[in-house]
Amino acid sequence: MALATRPRPRKPAQPPAATGAARPSFARLLWRSTVGKKTVMAVTGLVMLGYLVAHMLGNLEIFFGPADFNGYAAWLRTIGSPLLHDEWFLWSVRVALVASVVLHAVAAYQLSRRDLAARPTPYRRKRQRASYATRTMRWGGVILALFIVWHILDLTTLTVNPNAEHGRPYENVVASFSTWYGGGIYIAAVLALCLHVHHGFWSAAQTLGANNGRRDKALKTAAAALSAALTIGFLSVPVAVMTGWVG
Repeated sequence: MALATRPRPRKPAQPPAATGAARPSFARLLWRSTVGKKTVMAVTGLVMLGYLVAHMLGNLEIFFGPADFNGYAAWLRTIGSPLLHDEWFLWSVRVALVASVVLHAVAAYQLSRRDLAARPTPYRRKRQRASYATRTMRWGGVILALFIVWHILDLTTLTVNPNAEHGRPYENVVASFSTWYGGGIYIAAVLALCLHVHHGFWSAAQTLGANNGRRDKALKTAAAALSAALTIGFLSVPVAVMTGWVG
């Protein structure tokens, strides 16, 4: 008769070995989420919008003549003096803008790729309710990105400017917009900007939770008014130069 074997005592379960991997930070978790990317787009979009309003108001100084416009440009370089050295404030704004543009573009691209991955096959029938601005939002962003590069080469580094005289921004602006390509590129970019701002302002309000049933109409009106004001303000300068009003 075989003896019954006693079962071996089980070893207590060992806790899982620590992998050493740090838990992702809140910022990283936010960035990985769709809501986080949309929030980044909304916040950076509002930062750029604030810059556009200030930039447009500064551009209108050109209608007061060379002395006022050149004086305004010189003042920008000395903001914060004597606490800040020359151009420190200007460069801090530039760095913030570059960061906003990069984050905005990367978030938009990744959201687009995520949307395509979630819907690998296109709809058989495209939705017609989307506005023209919505359907061209991505291409508008590409156009604006290319224009930023051109604008820097034209009026910041003066690499492609026909006048290219440092310290004389009035003359450089007039020289740029006196050419058909300089004025044409600027006008095309401003029109793309109008559509982008109109749709982007409304999208940012939705993402940040500023819209509701009572405020929707007011926000849509504000988006339309803001994009129209920016378009008129920015276009007034090249049109004035091309028609001989400013020169």
